[in-house]
Amino acid sequence: MATNGEGEQNLRHQEVGHKSLLQSDALYQYILETSVYPREPEAMKELREVTAKHPWNIMTTSADEGQFLNMLLKLINAKNTMEIGVYTGYSLLATALALPDDGKILAMDINRENFEIGLPIIEKAGVAHKIDFREGPALPALDQMIEDGKHHGSFDFIFVDADKDNYINYHKRLIDLVKVGGLIGYDNTLWNGSVVAPPDAPMRKYVRYYRDFVLELNKALAADPRIEICMLPVGDGITLCRRVC
Repeated sequence: MATNGEGEQNLRHQEVGHKSLLQSDALYQYILETSVYPREPEAMKELREVTAKHPWNIMTTSADEGQFLNMLLKLINAKNTMEIGVYTGYSLLATALALPDDGKILAMDINRENFEIGLPIIEKAGVAHKIDFREGPALPALDQMIEDGKHHGSFDFIFVDADKDNYINYHKRLIDLVKVGGLIGYDNTLWNGSVVAPPDAPMRKYVRYYRDFVLELNKALAADPRIEICMLPVGDGITLCRRVC
C-alpha cells in the first residue's frame, strides 16, 4: 500500500506535459522543482495550469522543453520565427517571451479554438503583438511562401510540433525558409520511446500509427547534408537542425 507521500508523487507524474524519457520519475521531478518551476514566468505557469484541464493536454509542450526553447532563442538572438502546431500556445508563449519587442512569430495551426484558450494569457503577458496566427493546414501556406520568393532564408528559428505524418513534407519546405545558420526544431522525435521498441511491442494506437513516420524523419535528417543535427532527450525528444548550406 502506498504512503501518502508516494501517492502524491505518483499523482504528480501524471501532470500535463510529463513526457520525459528519463528512467527515474523522481529525477524528472527534481529537474522540474529545482530549475524549471522556480524560474517559470508567471504567464507560462498560468497557461500550463489552464492547459492541464483540457482533454487533449498530452499535446502540450512540457515545462522543461519550454524553458529550453526560451533560452535557446535568446542564445541565437532569434527575431523572426515560425511555429507549426500551436495547440494552446505554451511553446508559443515561451518563444514570444524570448524574442525582442519587434520580434515576430508566424504561428500556424488547424484549430484556432485551442489557440484562443491561451490567447488571453498571452495578451496579458504583453506579447500578443509578436504573433501572427493563421488557422489552417501549414503545407499550402508554406508552398505559397516559397512561391512568393521573399521568404527564402528569412527565418531564424522554426519549431514543428504538428502532424507527424507530414514532418518529412514540412522539412522539404522549411529547409528553404530557414536562413543559413538558422535552426529548425522537430518535436517528438523519440516518440514515447517507441523508436527503439520491437514492432510487436504493445503501444497505444496513435503511438503505433505515427511511429514509422517519426523513424522515417529521423533517418532522413541524419542523412541530409544541408544540416547539422543534434537529437536531445528533452520532453519527448527534440531534434535541432542547423542549416549549413
